Amino acid sequence: REIQLDAMRSQLADLRAETTEYDDLRSGRTRLVKIESFDQLPRAIIAARIAAGLTQADLAERLGAHEQQVQRYEATNYASASMRRVSEVIEALGMTVREEILLPGRDDAASASLSRDQDSA
Repeated sequence: REIQLDAMRSQLADLRAETTEYDDLRSGRTRLVKIESFDQLPRAIIAARIAAGLTQADLAERLGAHEQQVQRYEATNYASASMRRVSEVIEALGMTVREEILLPGRDDAASASLSRDQDSA
């Protein structure tokens, strides 16, 4: 029983954190979302839509798309969206993205290639 209570407390804490994050976005208290990798960009895009006070339908209208398409993008973290479409979404939301790309050194590129070769074997 204690394990179930701990799990429920953990879920409640997660929900409270998400609610606080949502409220901060909607109120304008959050103006900057930092991401550590490209994989985190979809979450930042969703946060930008919320911060702008837009619904999925509003964003779809700005994109000239159906609301269901925006729903699919967000449900799948933009996995099916092309780079061009992601760029269009960023522009439609009025986001400013400041890029910083850490280029790999020769050793980094070689070990990444070796890692990919080992994964496919």
